[in-house]
Amino acid sequence: MGLSGIRRAAIVAPHPDDEVLGCGATIARLARQGTEVHVIIVTRGQEPQFSSAYVDQVMAEARAAHQRLGVHATHCLDLPAAALDTVSVADINAKIGSKLSEIIPDVLFVPFLGDIHVDHQTAFSASMVWARPRGPEVPAHVLAYETLSETNWYAPQVTPAFSPNLFVDVEGFLDDKLEAFSLYSSQVKNFPDERSLEAIRALAQLRGATAHCRAAEAFVTVRSILRWQ
Repeated sequence: MGLSGIRRAAIVAPHPDDEVLGCGATIARLARQGTEVHVIIVTRGQEPQFSSAYVDQVMAEARAAHQRLGVHATHCLDLPAAALDTVSVADINAKIGSKLSEIIPDVLFVPFLGDIHVDHQTAFSASMVWARPRGPEVPAHVLAYETLSETNWYAPQVTPAFSPNLFVDVEGFLDDKLEAFSLYSSQVKNFPDERSLEAIRALAQLRGATAHCRAAEAFVTVRSILRWQ
């Protein structure tokens, strides 16, 4: 799969910052070539678990990070963060599906089913319900991204393991990702925490070396449809 023919891409992010951690450099590369990139933030923190001041700060950080990456539009669904299990599956499917039907992406990026956070698992499942190949508007490619401190913190020996089979060369765009994540000042941690700039760079270099390039983001291909023009 090449990137040059992608007109619209959608990234489903369970929470603000997942989109940058998972595919921030790919977003920057797509935006640079003229792809219309949409980010769907599924949840929003609710009181009393999250203060309104904190939530406002995180959402402002998201807007700044997306502007830095060249995101075309940010869509906030405002479902309750860390509490998607309190919302009916039908309602979640409908909200995510309705937004994706507005966008009609050529490529859909989703969180990985094996992430430890239930919100990630739910967002994956709802996205896949919409992406069922039942018509010509189905995305040609569905890719699952990895999220530091979520994808590798479950139990891969008994749960789905992230085994990437698609690598996007992001040399020249890694700094865009790091700068975008640094704008999430409420989320940046000090090394050796996984949500540190050093750890993000190290993962990109490791994934890059796997594909013999200097930096890469890795994905699991959930589905890929090759169409003749």
